[in-house]
Amino acid sequence: MTFVVLEDCIKCKYTDCVEVCPVECFHEGPNFLVIDPEECIDCALCVPECPIDAIVPEKDIPKDQLEFLQINADLASEWPEISRQKPPPPDADEWHGKPGKRALLEL
Repeated sequence: MTFVVLEDCIKCKYTDCVEVCPVECFHEGPNFLVIDPEECIDCALCVPECPIDAIVPEKDIPKDQLEFLQINADLASEWPEISRQKPPPPDADEWHGKPGKRALLEL
């Protein structure tokens, strides 16, 4: 099992989660973070650090977001690792909880 970053992270991209990861399995894109399922050790340390609850265990992915399991796997191999917290985008709070952000994912 792995943990997965879901749609809610798009345009919010809080990075509180990355500093607690003992294996540095987070990867950063322009407006989203992903978890590399090959590196994740299922420790769950990142889950309570996410201020918008955008990280879930693979078994708890909502049915309408199952594509994010593959999105995380695919983009983790393309995007660079991130292991230090950075400031969120200036408008991150405005995007929190907004539905339908999948189309806004920047590759």
